[in-house]
Amino acid sequence: MNGYRHLIQQAHAADVRIIGGTMLPDKGAGYYSDSAEAIRRAVNTWIRTSGAFDGVVDFEKAVADPAEPTALSPQPAYDSGDHLHPNEAGMQALANAVDLSLLR
Repeated sequence: MNGYRHLIQQAHAADVRIIGGTMLPDKGAGYYSDSAEAIRRAVNTWIRTSGAFDGVVDFEKAVADPAEPTALSPQPAYDSGDHLHPNEAGMQALANAVDLSLLR
């Protein structure tokens, strides 16, 4: 998390607000592993709870499969097919997750 803290510090020093976004689930992608998933979960928890950012967008929540939270949701279909990148509907779900008041 030190990298995030450093970026946040630099942004704040320049009077720039910084919004954190959670990492998307990626089970099924070629490099997925249990250890990488544990890191992704830990980072997302830190992003959500640290209070370090000026705001947070929970992209994971927007597109995760409720039945398998480590994967992109198949219903509605958000997976482009590589289990990593959202398709058009997934991108719209990500856009819809942004509270525009965070950008003011």
